[in-house]
Amino acid sequence: MVLLVVAGLGWWNSQIAPVSNDSATKVVVIPKGEGISAVAERLYSQGLIKSALAFKIYAKLNNLNGKIQAGSFKLSPSMSLKDVSDALTKGTDDVWVTLVEGWRVEEMVARLNGELGMSSNSGNWKNAEFLKLAKEGYMFPDTYLFPKDATAEFVASTMQNTFEKRYNDDLKSKIKKQGLTETEGVILASLVEREGRSDKVRTEVASILLKRFNIGMKLDVDATVQYAKDTQALKAGQLDKFWKPILRSDYTEIISPYNTYLNNGLPPAPICNPSLASLQAVADANPNTPYLYYYHDPKGNSYYSRTLEEHNENVANHR
Repeated sequence: MVLLVVAGLGWWNSQIAPVSNDSATKVVVIPKGEGISAVAERLYSQGLIKSALAFKIYAKLNNLNGKIQAGSFKLSPSMSLKDVSDALTKGTDDVWVTLVEGWRVEEMVARLNGELGMSSNSGNWKNAEFLKLAKEGYMFPDTYLFPKDATAEFVASTMQNTFEKRYNDDLKSKIKKQGLTETEGVILASLVEREGRSDKVRTEVASILLKRFNIGMKLDVDATVQYAKDTQALKAGQLDKFWKPILRSDYTEIISPYNTYLNNGLPPAPICNPSLASLQAVADANPNTPYLYYYHDPKGNSYYSRTLEEHNENVANHR
């Protein structure tokens, strides 16, 4: 028994010691939600710990589950297992920020302010600077890993560069075949993003809106009225929440080039930042769809109709 204990302690002490004397650092990225086992394998595969099993035992003994942060860390093989664990639980070099599809740039900067401003202890993040640099519709919604001290210029350019990579030549070519310019494709995708919540619905909505656009019919998109109303309230300092339900009177009383109930054609610019799925929906839209109208009931079910009479029936029967 004594020999077993001595052997066990010898193994344990050897496994928690540094891998080597090499002090060169490596950047390790821990994704959001990654568990202890996956973290252990990641560290072991990069030569930063001697044993994934020892790391898992150490994490269990020290109650590290849920304490390891997501982000990037600078670690070296010269760090002991305790040093590595402390680094993973006491602060990242970068911060994960999730920016949701369908958000306006103002909503995005609010999230950035909450994540980066709080992490850097700088209080109010660079709101005005970001809004000046941000281009509505072209700030790709995704989960990003930003440095804690990231500038507004770095964040804005990263998001725009990501958009340019995703809105690739193949997508642009398909959208041009729809008779749209690249810019019109993004504008229509922003409408589709706010009006559809699944790939199938997005494609149906894109098809109907493209058909309306081609025949010169008003697009009649509620989200454009919401955008216009919110923008007016934002300028007046009276906005407490984006994308609130609109009133019947808003269709005619919200005077704006973005109100597609009052103006023919597309709005002058995107109303939000669309996802890749919405851009793809525009590229895959069928302008020869038999439908001219769509309706989403309170439960999220979608109904399509060929005539206004059929549409009104759908609305009346599925409120």
